[in-house]
Amino acid sequence: MSTHTTTTPLRTKRWTLRLDLFEEGDVTNVHAVLDTGDNTLHSRTTAHRNPHDPPVPEIGDEYAAARALIDLGQQLLRAGRTDAAANEHDAG
Repeated sequence: MSTHTTTTPLRTKRWTLRLDLFEEGDVTNVHAVLDTGDNTLHSRTTAHRNPHDPPVPEIGDEYAAARALIDLGQQLLRAGRTDAAANEHDAG
């Protein structure tokens, strides 16, 4: 008895993420752009240094960039839910 398996062709996509960081005094702003080839998502976030903390610019970069990535992730989840719901209606 032979078993027949169907293999699906490998599909490869490249998504491009760009993070532009702007520092002005104790404020770090990030503009994040995620290009999926099918869609482009944008996020703008900010981090403010606590005046009691020593000035370490990398920390502001990390906080602002992390917030932008979280926001992009939430946007992707919303888009996925919307697309899945639309797909259910199209199939039904």
